[in-house]
Amino acid sequence: MQASFVTPPTAGRGRGRWALLADGLRRPGGRRALSVLSVVLLLAGVGLFAFPFATDLYQRHLQGSLRSQFDDGATANAYRTHTFREGQGLTRLQIPTIGLDVLVVQGTTTSALRAGAGHYVGTPLPGEAGNVAIAGHRTTFGHPFNRLDEVRPGQLINLFTPDYEFTYQSVQSFTSATTYDGTANPHPVKPTDLSVIAPPTDPTVHELTLTTCNPKGSAAQRLVLRAVLVKVADAPGSTKPLPDIHAPASAPPAPAPSVTTLPGPS
Repeated sequence: MQASFVTPPTAGRGRGRWALLADGLRRPGGRRALSVLSVVLLLAGVGLFAFPFATDLYQRHLQGSLRSQFDDGATANAYRTHTFREGQGLTRLQIPTIGLDVLVVQGTTTSALRAGAGHYVGTPLPGEAGNVAIAGHRTTFGHPFNRLDEVRPGQLINLFTPDYEFTYQSVQSFTSATTYDGTANPHPVKPTDLSVIAPPTDPTVHELTLTTCNPKGSAAQRLVLRAVLVKVADAPGSTKPLPDIHAPASAPPAPAPSVTTLPGPS
């Protein structure tokens, strides 16, 4: 038998996945799906950039309302009775070197922190002996603590109440006001490090601790700034005597802060 030189037929090579995808998109249904996906991605992108702007607008409106209520007598009465409700205006916080000026509310819940900054429930009120602790947003809701990392030792921080103006000074290194271990101030800690808002061992020490998320836009860490009280002055129109900043707190001890982690407002 004479040999055949005809090449037998072979199976065609399978088409690549991208070619199949291209064929699908050329069909009417595929084009509609692509259009829907494009709209979804566009809206997601717009939302990503619009969210911080929207939160800033909301915080600005809320701050206006809080400031108008701050001097209406209810705040002064709340200081006398030590009974602040969550979200109520507590103190006006200013750090001139970074342009910070925000009215701090009571509480560090998600709802309370929409005002921009909130006082840790269970820590002393402004000017009292112990460790006054305040958390604030860094990239949203007015981002009042956006530049907290720029505060340097020796710079001043002011807390205003209806009766007094308390001036705190950033310490050289972070621990308590009487024990310095060389740690930078401010410095990052783990979200579970509640020691930074714990009371000092010396009951006559007046500390202030500010916390925020770190790095910016992330809740992986908390940035913590520590300061100590250096001056007290009467608020305009106040007739109350100046408190002794070297005396221990006269009010009953506050309960432990009601948090299991340091709030991480971004």
